[in-house]
Amino acid sequence: MTITTAGESHGKGLFCIIEGLPSGLRVDLGEIDGYLALRQSGYGRGARQKIECDRAEILSGVRDGMTLGSPLTLAVWNRDYENWKEYMAPDGCDTSRRTLTKVRPGHADLTGLKKYGGTDARNILERASARETAVRVAAGTVCRQFLRGLGVEVRGYVRAAGGVSDEREYSFDQLAGRRPDLFMMDADAERAAMAAIDACKEAGDTCGGIAEVRVKGLKCGFGSCMSSGEKLDGRLAGALMAVQAVKGVEFGLGFSAAMRRGSEVHDEVYYDAERGYFRTTNRAGGVEGGMSNGEELVVRLAMKPIPTLMRGLNTVDYLSHEAVRAATERSDVCAIKAFTVIAESVLCTELSKIVSERLGGDRMEEIAERYGRLPV
Repeated sequence: MTITTAGESHGKGLFCIIEGLPSGLRVDLGEIDGYLALRQSGYGRGARQKIECDRAEILSGVRDGMTLGSPLTLAVWNRDYENWKEYMAPDGCDTSRRTLTKVRPGHADLTGLKKYGGTDARNILERASARETAVRVAAGTVCRQFLRGLGVEVRGYVRAAGGVSDEREYSFDQLAGRRPDLFMMDADAERAAMAAIDACKEAGDTCGGIAEVRVKGLKCGFGSCMSSGEKLDGRLAGALMAVQAVKGVEFGLGFSAAMRRGSEVHDEVYYDAERGYFRTTNRAGGVEGGMSNGEELVVRLAMKPIPTLMRGLNTVDYLSHEAVRAATERSDVCAIKAFTVIAESVLCTELSKIVSERLGGDRMEEIAERYGRLPV
């Protein structure tokens, strides 16, 4: 399975092609639109979300709600393009306006100009923008439906936002009760986090957070210990690190494992005639030796503060080399809820690729039957 995205932040739209989906998968367009709406929501979001009202359109690969086995094409159109086509139209536009030369620290602006050439960072930021994640959520929701057809569910929540952390542990089923404003679980922690976001907004600043994503129902043996490039945690971490603003990914105990003794880190194994092999802890986060071990996958991601600050940071004008304050674009103060939805979607996408590689198959029923025969 391969997934390719295209499109610019203020271009006509965002697009993706999914190749390798089996035939016979029921695609729920309403669920795709539901996750697109979740991606646009959350306390601390900016003005762009008031302009866009994201909906997905299926352009190919589906008939009467069922995949055909051919490439599936999705489009998420940019409503804001009407305000930008004078400067962004591919068939001729005024490139002398809406330029950006006051390169923003933390963005791709300066490095992108040095790599790709030109003098206008607009050509860089339009593709580097997190707006691109809208179509990744659409594609990820299709992959979520593929995994669900095998009995695999994915769900995330916010562990920390604006410096406020909730260190409690929650079961997978409890995550259905994540709160609507920030996807946090604890009401007091969420109120404190919202106050921190308000303080950032007042100061013209931004803040990040930590999301945790869990996978339930994944059987053992996905990934490989035989090749470093096929390790499950390596592939998932690589896909998740490619999401805009991610600065760290950990599984299970993650970095805290480095501060503990081995007896406090490794999951002891037991056997029962009825249950078979089992563990009473899941400190490894569902991955051992680069392979899923049948326990829940537990993945945490660190999201840095959004680098577009309304008060701007010190930088240099790319043309004049003069010291200036960084340019500002419409931006969020905190997008941790949207980030969690995106992380879920990207994990669904990469996990679907891994599952497809192991099981093969051209029809959904064929793949489901093969998955059912795997050991737990």
